[in-house]
Amino acid sequence: MRQAGAATGETRGPVPRWADWAAQATMWCALPSGIWRILFGLGLPAGFTGSLDPRHGPSYMLPYVIALTAASETVAFLGMGLVRPWGEIWPRWVPFLRGRRVHPLAAIVPAALGSVALMVIWTRLISGFPSDDPEMPHGAKRLILELCYLPLIAWGPLLAAVTVAYAVRRRRHG
Repeated sequence: MRQAGAATGETRGPVPRWADWAAQATMWCALPSGIWRILFGLGLPAGFTGSLDPRHGPSYMLPYVIALTAASETVAFLGMGLVRPWGEIWPRWVPFLRGRRVHPLAAIVPAALGSVALMVIWTRLISGFPSDDPEMPHGAKRLILELCYLPLIAWGPLLAAVTVAYAVRRRRHG
């Protein structure tokens, strides 16, 4: 009997297809807003006026939005560990932990807390961005902004579902 894990490229127990798709979808949820932020940081005329106009903003705006986008995509990518072998056995590039078993709670707790945080942060977008702020974009530019940020609403629930699937699989298969 082969041992499942990073060395064999298999997870312990089968990953439901829907969970794999949901984990992949979390990365796609964060991508449109990241692209929009970077274009905004580059000075794209996004419809903001006054102090919110990036052309009048601080010089660190572009590095900030690039770092924020990279961090968001990295966090979204970590959700893939819930459906991949490296979420069960530490990858060899992780010093001191490589090859050791990932304790299930070391993945479940941060993923669960992250999914709750994402839902708290992004669920308010269901009603859209505040419309009473005169410096916010209007018309087509507002629609583009909202369409780019709308997928973030799904990120938290998708991560929660993948986390539950991971917890169930790890409980059943170690």
